[in-house]
Amino acid sequence: MTTTEEALTFESTSKFAQVRPDLRLHYHEAGVGNGPTIVLLHGGGPGASSWSNFARNIPVLAGKFHVLAVDQPGYGLSDKPTEHPQYFVHSASALNDLLGTLDISGRVHLLGNSLGGGAAVRFALDYPDRAGRLVLMGPGGLSVNLFAPDPTEGVKNLGKFSYEPTRENLEAFLRIMVFDQKLITPELIEERFAAASTPESLAAAKAMGKSFSSAGFEQGMLWRDAYKLRQRVLLIWGREDRVNPLDGALVALKLIPRAQLHVFGGCGHWAQLEKFDEFNRLAADFLLDGGK
Repeated sequence: MTTTEEALTFESTSKFAQVRPDLRLHYHEAGVGNGPTIVLLHGGGPGASSWSNFARNIPVLAGKFHVLAVDQPGYGLSDKPTEHPQYFVHSASALNDLLGTLDISGRVHLLGNSLGGGAAVRFALDYPDRAGRLVLMGPGGLSVNLFAPDPTEGVKNLGKFSYEPTRENLEAFLRIMVFDQKLITPELIEERFAAASTPESLAAAKAMGKSFSSAGFEQGMLWRDAYKLRQRVLLIWGREDRVNPLDGALVALKLIPRAQLHVFGGCGHWAQLEKFDEFNRLAADFLLDGGK
């Protein structure tokens, strides 16, 4: 790791922006002045945040890109409203407001994991003139399980924590995220539990979940509009993903006109961590490729 990468700590990259009178977002910024802007959108598990999902990736990507790693509404240090539209719409709209607040014009690339992948797709559909290429890791809303049962093991454990927010249930959820169980350390469990178990986080998580079944829920069924995506899309999946299983990639791969799929063996839902070096090279090469 270079000296520059070592300097990219939570504190040195942490920023806030008041994007609306009633919504303040927290984000990490790095690589200012470097290549195109890339927005990193984290997953939706208990205690998730941009730093929790992407702390190790940010310094590497910042060597080539201007990186914005955003705490989506309801997560991390961002505000946690409980009255909002379908969550993907909610997050995509907040991101659009953030880009406007930061005076970032033109297209931005998006890299999203799970819930963040769904938010990235919704952003591309709702703001097509702002979205560049998409890197999507096990994206929510875009995958349709052809063989695996619904709800999946991971989704069941997510719901269980929501209604019984214990350390044991959190650990059970986290262990489903990865193929390599050594990644689930006591420190990670404590860090995620502290973030996930506050009253504000629990209320926001329930509101997020409810938005997928209440009025407007169809806006979360992203596979129905996947054919509208005109940019290049890289789908990344872990073969052992127990949250959004691999068969869920097939419909998206068929519908998105300019899609490609990369599958990592020995990998769960967190490809950015479990296949760290390969993932970073793959994502950067795809985003920097000169073709349209």
